Amino acid sequence: MKSAHISRLLLGAALCCGITSAAFAGVPEEKDAALSALAAKAEKQLHQSFANLQFEDFAAAPVQGPLYQASAGGRILYYAPESDHLLFATIYDRNGVNLTALAQDAAARKKLKSLDPGEALTIGPPGAPTVIEFTDPDCPYCRALDRFWAAKAAEGKPVRRQIYFVSGIHPDAASKAEHILCAKDPPAAFTSAYAGETKKPLVQCKEGAERVAANAATVKAMGISGTPTLVLDGKLISGFQQAEIEAWLATKRPTKPPT
Repeated sequence: MKSAHISRLLLGAALCCGITSAAFAGVPEEKDAALSALAAKAEKQLHQSFANLQFEDFAAAPVQGPLYQASAGGRILYYAPESDHLLFATIYDRNGVNLTALAQDAAARKKLKSLDPGEALTIGPPGAPTVIEFTDPDCPYCRALDRFWAAKAAEGKPVRRQIYFVSGIHPDAASKAEHILCAKDPPAAFTSAYAGETKKPLVQCKEGAERVAANAATVKAMGISGTPTLVLDGKLISGFQQAEIEAWLATKRPTKPPT
C-alpha cells in the first residue's frame, strides 16, 4: 500500500480521536485516561478494518468536530469549523473505495450539463462513442493519446472526440489552439500539431481567439487542472489511463456505421 494512502487512512482514523476529545472537560488525569482509551480503541479498530495497513505512529489529530465536504474548482476538500481546519485529503471506506473520487466524479457530472458542444472542436465519425477531451497541443501525454485514438480508429474502433483546449499550462498552447481552430481543415491541423508538425507562422483569426477564450472559461468552470482529462460516460479520467480507456472502449459499439 502506498505511503500517501497510508497517511490518508491514518488521518481519517485519527480524526475519530480528535472529534471525541472535545467532549471531555474533567480533571486532567481523567481526561488523559479517557483519551488514551479512545485512542487505543481507534487503533484497534484501524487494525481490524484495514488489516494490511502497516504504520508506526498513532495519535489524535488536531482536527476537532464534524467534517463538511465542499467542491472547489473541481476538487473535493473538507472543512472542520470547530478547529477551523481545511483538509485536502482522500477518504477511503473499509473496502478501499475512494469516496473522494466518487464525489469529484459526481460534481463533474453536474457541470457537464453546462458544456457547449459548439465551443468544442469535434473530430471523429457521427455515431461513434463520444469522448469529452480536455487537451493541450504541447502536452506529451495528450499527443500519445492522439496516437492511441488513431490506432483504435485503424482497428475499426473510432470515437467521436469533443475537444476543449487547455491553454494555461504551456506558453504556446493558446496560440497553437487558435491556429488549429482557424485552419481551413481543423482536424488535419490538429493532427499535424499533435504530431509536432505545426507550421509557422501560426494562423490567427477572431473566431479562433474567441473559441480559445471560451474554452479557457469552460476549463476553469470545470476545475480542470491537468491534461489530458477525459470524460467517458460521465466519469472523469485524469491523465492518459490506457487500461481504463481500453476497458471503456470494450463496452462500446457505434450506434450506426461510421460515415
